[in-house]
Amino acid sequence: MSDTANGANYLEVQDLKVHFGKKGATVHAVDGVSFTVSKGTTFGIVGESGSGKTTTALAVMRLTHITDGHVSLEGRNIGALDGEELREARRAFQIIFQDPYSSLNPRQRAADIIREPLDLMEIGQPAERDGMVSDLIKQVGLRPEQGALFPHQFSGGQRQRIGLARALATKPSLIVCDEPVSALDVAIQAQILNLMANLQEELDLTYLFISHDLGVVQHICDEIAVMYLGQIVEQADRRTLFTAPEHPYTKTLLSAVPTLHAARGDRSKRQRLSGDPPSPINLPKGCRFASRCPLVEKQCHETPPPLRAVSGGHFVACHLAG
Repeated sequence: MSDTANGANYLEVQDLKVHFGKKGATVHAVDGVSFTVSKGTTFGIVGESGSGKTTTALAVMRLTHITDGHVSLEGRNIGALDGEELREARRAFQIIFQDPYSSLNPRQRAADIIREPLDLMEIGQPAERDGMVSDLIKQVGLRPEQGALFPHQFSGGQRQRIGLARALATKPSLIVCDEPVSALDVAIQAQILNLMANLQEELDLTYLFISHDLGVVQHICDEIAVMYLGQIVEQADRRTLFTAPEHPYTKTLLSAVPTLHAARGDRSKRQRLSGDPPSPINLPKGCRFASRCPLVEKQCHETPPPLRAVSGGHFVACHLAG
């Protein structure tokens, strides 16, 4: 993976909003998120539970409603598509789900699971599809004869390989990865991430990668956005985010990552947050992180900070940054 974008914008998300509920009790799950992803790169979104990262991914996939905003793929507004147009467009973007145990039909054999998108979208001639499935199985590191097995006969890592093969079946150029390795052992995580990196290089894939695990994100992502309570609070390339974070929330997340120093008992640099995030129904007037921020000032409670550039390609939503 390169540390900088290496191609034209492929995925563009502009002022995306996903709100749930009725007027007066609206949950602002995603509240004005904007980013672009270059062709052939991996864009990571990180944040704690409830930050809106998975809802953002589902909105990009058109698996949840979009309240407002614009999502385009290669210049085509996929947020406005519906019916047959949306079904046809789905060939270009697929998803890998978090849980390899519940995302596969337990009553279907692996080969049938992988073949299903080919049949639904009428890809290739029916007589050719068994061969296409066999190729996909081999492409993700499984043996063709394993296509006759049911999901319960596979390990978690093997099931996620089946999910990846299913996502690849339509020959997409964008794959949304919703915590794809969080349910796997660390050693298996590395195998799946390496497989994904190899497939990206081989097939020129673009990934939108959702995770709460900063170690995983650092391994696979080119650019990273940090979300807090429905908004992006910091965005930068991988190297900048991990070596020169600017937002207090990002610094707190990074300080919580286990290190050798922490293992030796040196926890002096560990930053801890007090309190809970504000309610996504009753949002504060100013910065959404103000009630938990160790550096908070008066203006933080009064004015929401815009996401602004502090250096080339490094954006931060903090009055004190830079």
